[in-house]
Amino acid sequence: MQQLTQDFGISEALATLYIQETNNGTSTGNDWFGSGESIVSSSPVDGLSIASVSTTTKEDYEKVVSKAQEAFKTWRMVPAPARGEIVRQFGDKLREYKEPLGKLVSYEMGKSYQEGLGEVQEMIDICDFAVGLSRQLHGFTMHSERPGHRMYEQYHPLGIVGIISAFNFPVAVWSWNTALAWVCGDVCIWKPSEKTPLTGVACQQLIAEVLKKNEMPEGISCLINGNGEVGEFMTTDKRIPLISATGSTRMGKKVAATVGERLGKSLLELGGNNAIIVTPNADIKMTVIGAVFGAVGTAGQRCTSTRRLIVHESVFDQVKDALVAAYGQLKIGNPLDENNHVGPIIDSDAVRMYLMALEKAKTEGGNVLVSGGVLEGNGYESGCYVKPAIVEVENSYNIVQQETFAPILYLIKYSGDVEDAIALQNDVVQGLSSAIMTSNLREAELFLSQKGSDCGIANVNIGTSGAEIGGAFGGEKETGGGRESGSDAWKVYMRRQTNTINYSTGLPLAQGIKFDL
Repeated sequence: MQQLTQDFGISEALATLYIQETNNGTSTGNDWFGSGESIVSSSPVDGLSIASVSTTTKEDYEKVVSKAQEAFKTWRMVPAPARGEIVRQFGDKLREYKEPLGKLVSYEMGKSYQEGLGEVQEMIDICDFAVGLSRQLHGFTMHSERPGHRMYEQYHPLGIVGIISAFNFPVAVWSWNTALAWVCGDVCIWKPSEKTPLTGVACQQLIAEVLKKNEMPEGISCLINGNGEVGEFMTTDKRIPLISATGSTRMGKKVAATVGERLGKSLLELGGNNAIIVTPNADIKMTVIGAVFGAVGTAGQRCTSTRRLIVHESVFDQVKDALVAAYGQLKIGNPLDENNHVGPIIDSDAVRMYLMALEKAKTEGGNVLVSGGVLEGNGYESGCYVKPAIVEVENSYNIVQQETFAPILYLIKYSGDVEDAIALQNDVVQGLSSAIMTSNLREAELFLSQKGSDCGIANVNIGTSGAEIGGAFGGEKETGGGRESGSDAWKVYMRRQTNTINYSTGLPLAQGIKFDL
């Protein structure tokens, strides 16, 4: 590992999490191996190489699946509350390692240290949720039309759940899936993003300790690493009934087609093009807070980041001036320094896409209100620090219709009533998160009605980001239709079975059919 110029406790965090200069990237628990080429993880914070991770070969993968299949035979028979106890212990382990894991998330991905800690807290929260869920995997009973019969439904574990996660939430989204899947009786194989492999190694180390302490078999939690080809090992594998994939719409369409071709199940969390509607009845101060946090938090790299601000013409100038003033106060720099608001974006490819989007917005007629650009000089050596930008646009611009994973906020003016604003908001192919700022009850209720937002998440007087784990998370249209985290999202990790029991002395048939022998 290279000498860090501004350490902020990173070296100690890496050592605490057993991150070495070279790490095996394939694991079935406490068994670590990997015979493929290495992925070098470089931090967008300072451009330094942190460590390397060996990738998973096809031979390695077969070993992983074999271990997972064997583990499932044991794990599915463990009572659900006892599985919940394992998840509870994992949550306690995360509490113990919250600070070093939060620092690793911040340093490897580039989000602020506060956000890194918040992401680990989301993991802890979903563990708590899953522990309670382990005693509530309810089925249903219903009346049979045949006398002396009882009918009910129950849920059984699926088997192996394959998880493909993205770089922007390198640990939280994995935990959303795996904590629920574990209490449901499934075993999991995780492929983290090749841009953030070390956080995956760290999480696997932590859960492996818990499983070993409880004398659970290898294979309940498995880790593989590599590029899209390694992900295809899982998506094409009939032994894996469910693939949960988070990423771009382009990637999701490919996953859906591949998994669908073998009649598997897929849970997709894909792109977002999220908007906040600002009506004449909005609280402007509240609006600015929500919009700025949503647009620049995680440097605009959340799937729920605020991309569009749709503002009524009567308050447009007021909102615009307040936003420009707020952006002028943003501090951009090392995300481990808690005085900074905005860290880097993930890599040079993301920088290129950011610059292209700004140029396209201007070419299509956009009016730049807060200029963007790449920061250079002391502290910005990685080349991944960019300025959050604001551009006044029309919703119909091609670039506005796309999701750019960067801190660019598009400001859109509307006239007329709130239905006109809702039409603009819905006029994109994505459908993840949405919000309205208003003190008018009718506007709020219309926004939440059948005529309102077509997104999976619709908020009133809060921004588009900051979802709680108690609610189901996901979106419609090209966001993929998947639901993770809270509510009854657990059902996707289980197979549904209808049961009929005949406790009579005869065999009456349904619909009064007679078949006497």
